[in-house]
Amino acid sequence: MGLLYSLISVGEAVEAVVKNSRLSIGVEEVDLLNASGRVSAEDIYAPYSLPTSNRSVVDGYAVRAEDTYGASQSNPVELEVIGRVYAGGEAMELKPYTAIEIATGASLPPNANAVVMYEDTSRIGDKVLIYRSVAEWGNVSRRGEDFEAGSLVVGRGTVIKPWHIAALASFGFSRVKVLRRVKVSIMPTGSEVFEPREPKPLDGGVYDSTSYLVYSYLSMYSYLDLMRVNPKPDDEKIISESLRDVLEKSDIVITIGGSSVGKMDLVPKVLEDMREAKIVFRGVAMRPGRTVGAGVVGGKPVFMVSGYPVAALASLDLVVMPSIRRMLGISELGRSRVKAKLTRRLVNTTGYTSYVRVKVFKCGDELYAEPLRTTGSGILSTLIRGNGVVIMPPEVEGYDGGSLVEVELLEPVSQHN
Repeated sequence: MGLLYSLISVGEAVEAVVKNSRLSIGVEEVDLLNASGRVSAEDIYAPYSLPTSNRSVVDGYAVRAEDTYGASQSNPVELEVIGRVYAGGEAMELKPYTAIEIATGASLPPNANAVVMYEDTSRIGDKVLIYRSVAEWGNVSRRGEDFEAGSLVVGRGTVIKPWHIAALASFGFSRVKVLRRVKVSIMPTGSEVFEPREPKPLDGGVYDSTSYLVYSYLSMYSYLDLMRVNPKPDDEKIISESLRDVLEKSDIVITIGGSSVGKMDLVPKVLEDMREAKIVFRGVAMRPGRTVGAGVVGGKPVFMVSGYPVAALASLDLVVMPSIRRMLGISELGRSRVKAKLTRRLVNTTGYTSYVRVKVFKCGDELYAEPLRTTGSGILSTLIRGNGVVIMPPEVEGYDGGSLVEVELLEPVSQHN
């Protein structure tokens, strides 16, 4: 089967994978401390309001705000101190023109509606002088200000972050239901591909860098459980047996190399010959990574990506990970995006989605994006020197130098030297 004469778009490729796949991912319950990076399997609602009461956010004196009105450095208001309350403690009822010393996090005494900071007071025996008035509910965290009872804390499909864990812990949750890790197997192919073993040139071959890139890239996602097998030679029987073996152990398979239309590009042919298999697409209108393809075997997706590292990375970013996120119902879009000025013109081939590596740097108060080499799917140095990508949609012919473009950040922005 040859490459499609009419390449499909990136969006169509993702849609085709999602439509034809039938992933069966179960649910498990994990300790809260082990939930970071996992995908929430349910909507989690606030069981009660937080804070549970009006609380002080500073150390100072709980007061009635109206008793402090008019206070100034030259004309302080004097109040009687009738008690003290700490976090977790209870206090007597506040009476007019009195104050109760209060610690950060402590619940406000009955009738109190504000807190004056220590810095705005001075203490003389059982009296306190207030030098600055405070507004009603000043320096107070109101009941339910953080979460109202019944409000959504973590939605189904959310990739759980440290702040989600903190919010759940603040309610007393100790465990959370998450999707089982998706088992993804990575299978490089090519008789010319060898395992890295020593920093020494090979005679008639190349070290396998692309599967190492793919594995390391995917390892950033804690909801994936990865397995990588050694490179398989260009032999239909070996590739077929290996693919069947990894499919039995996996939810998703990513093959590397052998996805084009050359005589030794055997993966699509092997996939076609398998029972319960279906080729979903071959070829996507994107640069680099045009030869990316996908099929399904028994509902399990098999992605076929280029053996060239830059093309493989583009396929991961534009097709593979968006498909996985869609299949798992993950709500997040991915990386951070910034606006930056192009240092020179970028040209696109109309009809193609182009994945352009750039170096984003800060000069003065502005961000700039310097395009790196726009061709060469095997030029790894562009990935090392770059810290972002500009994704040019198929309807765009190009961007002029000086244009403000959206950049997906791969690494932090550097200061221009």
